[in-house]
Amino acid sequence: MTEHNGLRLFDYFASCNCYKVRLLLAQLGLAYERVPIDIFNGDTLTDEYAAMNPSRTTPVLETEDGRYLPDSNAILVFLATGTPYLPADPFEVADVVRWLVYEQTDVVPTIGGLRFRLLVGRLTPADPDAVRRKEGAAEVLRLLDDHVATRDFFVGGRYTIADIAIYGYSHRAHEAGIDTQPYTNLRAWFERIERQPGYIEDVEPYGANAAAGAGRSIYD
Repeated sequence: MTEHNGLRLFDYFASCNCYKVRLLLAQLGLAYERVPIDIFNGDTLTDEYAAMNPSRTTPVLETEDGRYLPDSNAILVFLATGTPYLPADPFEVADVVRWLVYEQTDVVPTIGGLRFRLLVGRLTPADPDAVRRKEGAAEVLRLLDDHVATRDFFVGGRYTIADIAIYGYSHRAHEAGIDTQPYTNLRAWFERIERQPGYIEDVEPYGANAAAGAGRSIYD
């Protein structure tokens, strides 16, 4: 690898939680070593991985001093501190945190959870769990669309990690079988994100081993 400032990112290519971190790293211009983790090939089930992250989830960031930081949004906060991507004003910091929490409690279980299960065949669109998640996703997208109806970005009038976090799964809502055409404000916001310096989109498809019973993971 090239010089990477001691940063190593353990991540899974199809996860938008992991993508969010890669996006920020690209926009910060930080070099790092990427360590691919196949979560459906048992890679997170080892004792070594549990020592880094007992929850056995991705991503995990290894910092320059050899510490391990799990959780995508915790990593965003760590990397963005002291940069324009995290405001200095205490109220705006709290507002960013508010959206980071909302992303994990509402965006990920609905849009992210449905996307994963439909793409790998663990649910069909008619399954009750899929219907429930899609109804939840519609509520989430309406709330997000309303929020950016009167502002360019989620917090403080500028692009921050609140935008990166929300963008991660919401911009892939079509992969969850959701029509985003009605959400015109949100789609305009997507375009603003995609015009930001350093923007990348490198989410890859799930592997065949992500199907139920095809691999070994915390989801099986």
